[in-house]
Amino acid sequence: MAAAPAVPPRELVRRFWPFARPYRLAIAAGIVLVALLPAVQAAEIWMFKVVVDEVVVPADLGALPWIAAVVLGLTLAGAALSFGEDYAWTWAGERFLLDLRATFFAHLQRLSFDTLDRRRLGDLIARLGGDIQAIESFVLGGLGEAISAVARIGFFAGALFLLDWQLGLYALVLAPPFYLAARHFARLARHAAREKRRRSGALSAVAEESLANSALVQSMGRSEHERRRLLDEGEGVVDAELASARVSGVFSGLVALVEVAGVLAVVAFGTWAVQDGRLTIGGLLAFLAYLTQLLRPVGDLSQLAASLLATSAGGERVLELLDRRPLVRERPGALALERVRGAVELDRVTFAYPGASEPVLRNLSFRLRPDEVVALTGPSGCGKSTLARLLLRFADPQAGHVCLDGYDLRALALDSVRENVAALLQETLLFDSSVRDNIAFARPAASRAQIESAARAAGAHEFVLELAEGYDTRVGQRGRILSGGQRRRVEIARTLLRDAPVVVLDEPTTGLDADAAERLVEPLRALLSGRSALLISHDERLLRHADRVIRLVDGQIEEAGERSESAA
Repeated sequence: MAAAPAVPPRELVRRFWPFARPYRLAIAAGIVLVALLPAVQAAEIWMFKVVVDEVVVPADLGALPWIAAVVLGLTLAGAALSFGEDYAWTWAGERFLLDLRATFFAHLQRLSFDTLDRRRLGDLIARLGGDIQAIESFVLGGLGEAISAVARIGFFAGALFLLDWQLGLYALVLAPPFYLAARHFARLARHAAREKRRRSGALSAVAEESLANSALVQSMGRSEHERRRLLDEGEGVVDAELASARVSGVFSGLVALVEVAGVLAVVAFGTWAVQDGRLTIGGLLAFLAYLTQLLRPVGDLSQLAASLLATSAGGERVLELLDRRPLVRERPGALALERVRGAVELDRVTFAYPGASEPVLRNLSFRLRPDEVVALTGPSGCGKSTLARLLLRFADPQAGHVCLDGYDLRALALDSVRENVAALLQETLLFDSSVRDNIAFARPAASRAQIESAARAAGAHEFVLELAEGYDTRVGQRGRILSGGQRRRVEIARTLLRDAPVVVLDEPTTGLDADAAERLVEPLRALLSGRSALLISHDERLLRHADRVIRLVDGQIEEAGERSESAA
């Protein structure tokens, strides 16, 4: 699985910041609160100095009550600020995540089947989950951490200079080594994180693919093979994690070394300051506390650069797909038709799949009259299913026109096309929900009576009533608790409930035994009745119900005629 192309961090912020704009008030509140919190923390450390100088050194408890009251007040204020900033950032971050996920998910739904089919489902889910989470960490989490670090540096550095400006200058000399280290390790961390995200997506893809085909795996005795395949991808994840850990570990060790060296140097200089009378014992202890607190945000700020570059790998993987344009896009001002009569015309249509050397349909023309059933036959790969996809406007031809009631489909709103053209595709497409919900998917506002009427017409009502919970029975992933024929009848009921004037049936009896296919004939006749229908099939039991039969060969019409002329 190839890595996503690199994107500069500034471009990632530019692309994803618009998702945060609706929540700018919450973000602004979070910024204010996260900037105030270090002030309270600095005041708490200063009170530690007061305790040492006013209580401990003179051994006098007289000042302790008012000091305790101040410390208690600062503690409560810090807790309130901490809660507020955490709540504000969490609220904005979760809303940001939800909006971005919904946008990305909707974009995936608009991409062509060819684009999605070239991607593993597990990898797409990984991008929808962890990669988008990484974007939130990059755009919002990084902003909060950066402001917090800068505020802490400002307050703690100010306190250092307030205590002793000369000692403060010595302490600030420690900052440059942190940034020099960060610049070196940031590039390594980003590369490791990008590889880690890619490997994780590959692992999810293998797991999803194998579990979705568990029946095949078990029937072929390939469980051990699938385990080894998962282990192979897992080894890649382990390698990527170890590479990331090496970079992080070396960087953290270097930061700790600089921090310890700095503290020891300040202890030496601070002792001289105490001897010279420039600093009290409490002041020196407070100075060391401020220095420790100062080095942490300096280290955090240094690591933040590496961390943000690392999390940007998730943004690159999301942008890779967000930047892919759907093959079919609705024109501005597209027409929205009411219910059509069902006249379909293909006028000199030529279509080739992206990257294909030859077109699959060549200068193809034919008409489908209202309420007429036209059957398409021909060898595999001759363009039958492609023609169905064009009629549903899953793709547009490179030349020619596909028209509905005289309107080119490209001039119509997509919802308008799909309200008027329904499909029963080769692959069984059911959700892991109830029978009722699967039928009602075609028309969510349908009443119980309408759903059951469609099921009766599809020959599904009787077997549904025999299920454990009737229409409320969950059918399992892709309808696995039902037989092939039962799944087909549920799909027919769904298409009947849609009640579109034009239907496309793509090999509706494929994969069924003779008895199951025979039992589908009457439900399919009910679906064809009173509609314009394009029937793609080689099943003679269905072909006899067609008004005309068209045979395609190499994307062109080889022969066409009334059913009586083409029966042979």
